[in-house]
Amino acid sequence: MAGPKDLDPSSSPRALLGAELRHARERTGWSQEELGRRLFVSGSFIGQLESGTRRMRPEFAVMLDDVLETGGFFKRNCKAAARPKYQEHFEDVVESEAQATMIRHYAPLLIPGLLQTPAYARAVDRVWAPMAPEETIEEWVQGRLERARLLDHPTKPMFWAVLDEAALHRKIGSPAVMAEALRHIAGLARRNRIIMQVLPFSAGAHPAMRGAMKLMEFTEGPPLVYLEGLRGGRLEDDPATVAQLRFTYDLLVASALSQEESLALIEALAQDYAHEVHP
Repeated sequence: MAGPKDLDPSSSPRALLGAELRHARERTGWSQEELGRRLFVSGSFIGQLESGTRRMRPEFAVMLDDVLETGGFFKRNCKAAARPKYQEHFEDVVESEAQATMIRHYAPLLIPGLLQTPAYARAVDRVWAPMAPEETIEEWVQGRLERARLLDHPTKPMFWAVLDEAALHRKIGSPAVMAEALRHIAGLARRNRIIMQVLPFSAGAHPAMRGAMKLMEFTEGPPLVYLEGLRGGRLEDDPATVAQLRFTYDLLVASALSQEESLALIEALAQDYAHEVHP
């Protein structure tokens, strides 16, 4: 049987690589779990590669070529499909966002990137990298705005955010920047484009105090969760871990203000910032 053809990198290379991986695996008669065992990864990880919800890394492409005997196909085409647009640890997250049908995001300190205005994003990036050239800051801001175009679609992905009240009170940039940022969120909620809830200070201790998380679901492939740290983050695909963190998110929702109460609080704070009376 002839080996797989080289693919045109301009025609959704990640999805095409996934389709070729499925073809090569099925040719061997292996299940996703069996191929995963041979490569010391989970079957769900193989499923994410095949469905295009996860990027194939060059070092893993070499392993696939070896075990599936594909003559260097995945190594060649994985290199052509590389997109060094974001930090390496965040590449998979951006690509997963683009494929997700449902995104649930808990943000303890900052407005989530997909909901940020240009001015807010610029202020965040400038604090994160105080010595960076202006053109670098602008490049980062534009990258965030490109990601946010996901929400231009009227219905998908479904985006559900729980914002800690601290993220609303922490002034990023000027009061005018904060007023604009909160009004932007309120506008998305009023247009029924996002589900937005605020976890109030009055909720006290809660199970996600250690950091942010983003849960993503897909039409094909198992769900993922992204856990964010100070200078990096990681994607988790372990079913037990994802299920536990989904339960954590459900607990946050149960402790949060209702959508109506959350919207009223956000709009009131935006008004305060606009008049510079925010404490």
